Amino acid sequence: MRATLLPTLFAMTAFALEVWRVQFVDIAAVSGLTGKNVYGGLHRKDYILETTGNGVAVFDYDGDGYEDVFFANGTTLQAKPGEGARPQLYHNDGHGHFANVAEPAALRDTGWAQGVCVADYDNDGHPDLLVTHYGHNVLYRNRGDGTFEDRTEKAGLPVTGTRYGSGCSFVDYDRDGFVDLFVANYVDLDLVNTPRPGQNGFCVWKGLPVMCGPRGLPMARNILYHNNGNGTFTDVTERAGILAPGGRYSLGVIAADFDNDGWPDIYVACDMTPSLLFWNRHDGTFAERGVEAGVAYNFDGQLQAGMGVAAADYDGDGRLDIAKTNFSGDLTSLFHNDGGRIFTDVSREAGLRARQLLGWGIAFVDADDDGWKDLVIANGHVYPEIERAKLGDTYLQPTVLYHNLGNGTFADATATGGPAFLTARPARGLAVGDLDGDGRPEIVLLNMNAAPSVLRNLAPGGHALNVRLVGTKSNRSAIGARVTVSVGGRRMIDEVASGGSYYSQNSFTLHFGLGAAQAADRVEVRWPKGPAQEWKDVRAGQTVTITEGAAKFESKPFERVGK
Repeated sequence: MRATLLPTLFAMTAFALEVWRVQFVDIAAVSGLTGKNVYGGLHRKDYILETTGNGVAVFDYDGDGYEDVFFANGTTLQAKPGEGARPQLYHNDGHGHFANVAEPAALRDTGWAQGVCVADYDNDGHPDLLVTHYGHNVLYRNRGDGTFEDRTEKAGLPVTGTRYGSGCSFVDYDRDGFVDLFVANYVDLDLVNTPRPGQNGFCVWKGLPVMCGPRGLPMARNILYHNNGNGTFTDVTERAGILAPGGRYSLGVIAADFDNDGWPDIYVACDMTPSLLFWNRHDGTFAERGVEAGVAYNFDGQLQAGMGVAAADYDGDGRLDIAKTNFSGDLTSLFHNDGGRIFTDVSREAGLRARQLLGWGIAFVDADDDGWKDLVIANGHVYPEIERAKLGDTYLQPTVLYHNLGNGTFADATATGGPAFLTARPARGLAVGDLDGDGRPEIVLLNMNAAPSVLRNLAPGGHALNVRLVGTKSNRSAIGARVTVSVGGRRMIDEVASGGSYYSQNSFTLHFGLGAAQAADRVEVRWPKGPAQEWKDVRAGQTVTITEGAAKFESKPFERVGK
């Protein structure tokens, strides 16, 4: 950045913080979201398995029009098989209160659960769950009566052997109308033969003996399953080109159309190995080009410990950009999409400068409905031992809020974002979605070995429009569909996506801040399989449900806060 621009930028940042009004409070306890997470040791972690934690999903599992919340859960090294904590599924009563219905919903698996992604994989109208595990992953089919059934083996997914499943994403990569499944794997971990803290150079951090890895441990390989359209999947990893780049320490995954060719691509955030970008070749195969695209390393060409990942058009140029969280001592990466399948790491220029935090979940969310996507990041260290070591780092860390200034830069608004951003947490998964029906997304955090947090914004914002899509020719979840909202000469884009953040799933309902405008000039939908559609003069203050091919959409006005 040229020195002549710095005074102007600093002045704009100060002005933006002065006038920006957001006020987030944590409403988890009063909403009934109180179940405690269990994951490894409290005061020390002997193995890397105890550090990665779990993800969270925001989705309407029972189709009543209100977003529910699912938390994956874990166990401890001392627990016997079957004794670990169970997953939590919180049903939304529509009045701001939740009840854990995991047991009657038949979500009872224990063990080292990791990430979660959502999609209606069998196109029956009911969203299903894939939960990754250390062990084998679990596919829960939604029966449509408030319960789920384990269809892992019947669907052709592995139920034997041990893998360290991490991030996942349902993605219709061949656009046949059925969502396929990409599963990342972290480490080829054998606990029996894994060194103990301090046993070698990969088991020491700042002179402190800590758990080992991932460096020094065997790398894992990612997997792509093709949906056969009959409720089963086939492993197509090798022939689709997913094995070509070799092993990685893979964590966060997101699928989106990054080159605007109408076909979904796949980005994988990797820990201490080059991150991956798989370009869709349109013939059932992918070409991995992360290095060439500029998203495998940071701006200095250095390896990063990538964790979570999010995609959005933060600067309004019509292309999806990528944000990635990293280990303590590094910046949050912001890869600007330059077009032509090239990205530039603009984290420094954009103002993402908090270095002493260890990032996990991440999401773009328009906190004040001004039409510019802000950025929220969950943080927490991996080593609880540092609390006693006094090394300058903390185990509990604040959640960070960056305000999008609308000029390609962000300002750190954490200190002025309300009391919810003043609390330090051991956070991992993060997902966003409108839990109370007022049209504004809440921010849901899964906290390791603690109760969750739900961040709600009490400050008034601008006008907004929410868009929910239902596929017919395309997959029922409309994953991969792109929505463009035009207002006041601007065009805002977003896509329906499965997975993302860190191990987590955002609501499928897309949120568009309209600022002072009381209506969108135009709403366009590009479906993965069917023809595009558009509507003009769509008023704000409502959630519109658009069914592929239908001439009209359903409308539901936003509800009053606190109803």
